[in-house]
Amino acid sequence: MEKHDVVIIGGGPAGLAAAISAREEGIEDILILERENQLGGILNQCIHNGFGLHTFKEELTGPEYAQRFIDKVIDMKIPYKLNTMVLDLNKDKIVTVVNEEDGIVEIQAKSIILCMGCRERPRGAINIPGSRCAGIYTAGAAQKFVNVEGYMPGKEVVILGSGDIGLIMARRMTLEGAKVKAVVELMPYSSGLKRNIVQCLDDFNIPLKLSYTVTNIKGKNRVEGVTIAEVGKDRKPIKSTEEYIPCDTLLLSVGLLPENELSRKADIELSNITGGPIVDESLETDVEGIFACGNVLHVHDLVDNVTLESINAGKSAAEFVNGKRFTGEKIEVIATDGVRYTVPKYINPKNVDKFLDVRFRVGQAYKDSYISVYFDDVREMHTKKRILAPGEMETAKLTKALFDKHKDCKTITIKVEEE
Repeated sequence: MEKHDVVIIGGGPAGLAAAISAREEGIEDILILERENQLGGILNQCIHNGFGLHTFKEELTGPEYAQRFIDKVIDMKIPYKLNTMVLDLNKDKIVTVVNEEDGIVEIQAKSIILCMGCRERPRGAINIPGSRCAGIYTAGAAQKFVNVEGYMPGKEVVILGSGDIGLIMARRMTLEGAKVKAVVELMPYSSGLKRNIVQCLDDFNIPLKLSYTVTNIKGKNRVEGVTIAEVGKDRKPIKSTEEYIPCDTLLLSVGLLPENELSRKADIELSNITGGPIVDESLETDVEGIFACGNVLHVHDLVDNVTLESINAGKSAAEFVNGKRFTGEKIEVIATDGVRYTVPKYINPKNVDKFLDVRFRVGQAYKDSYISVYFDDVREMHTKKRILAPGEMETAKLTKALFDKHKDCKTITIKVEEE
């Protein structure tokens, strides 16, 4: 059985940043496991720019952003295995992997960082009526066809869902010569970043139909068109508003799911809201020595935030290996009144150095509202926000001084207040 101090599952932006951080904290024995034939993860197919504005203070494409970290991993001589699938993970931190070169191997780790990313919800998850004809793709699959394989999925396109990847593919398909007839969104607001709505839809005069959904797909061998309809407040289609749009391709951008099959095998407690592990301030799961970061923890809108989070996970894993972890009572972070969830869910004040970023998303769109943070019943933060949207992650920066002030605090509550 192989043995390593830190094993990182996933060689995308989260895994690369975590590995570099653990090495910078003095851990020599690190191994990255990646199932694809190259490092970089989803960034390799994201050839548009807009990455790195926070981390590098410059605008990079996805592959350029990933390459900065890949080069550093190589310079630091951090070992990695490509084309390696992780088959199993248990609470004893034994990882079972398989690849062509080594066959099936068991690896005993002192600490594990989960960086498996997320995957798209397919058609089967949303139950659209119609035949199983060709021409229906998830937006990410279409992106890989166009940007990596060099194939065009279709010429006349309707996109269901206004998540960032759906918006970006609306622009990409247009630039490649396709006609994007509409982006259809079930909710009364877009779930993508505002900048992507402007740059990908408005700049190309692509209509965004809010509070609409696809009710039927027509076509036997290939998609011939889709029927869309307006939805009411109960999100059910209104029959009288149905409209038929001829097209040969339907792209689905209907949500991302953290890929946590391995987490379940290790009996890690998962959030029923994010689909990712429940973690504390050190990004440690409820299984001692197993940490999580990036999109496997909760879906991010900016890769820069993935990097920051993963740096913290790498540092925490290194401290765990070196026996520097603090134990003790933890404060529960409660999301309520418009806030859907928080990461972390628990905080040990002893592990907070100067400050701690608590990331969260709201459940609906708000205007001119406040983000409030309560230590028990005492409101310590009350920050006005002109716009709050589910598509954009928010951050509450809690200082060490606040934890020192409320030494007997039992709960921290984050909520939206409209006064």
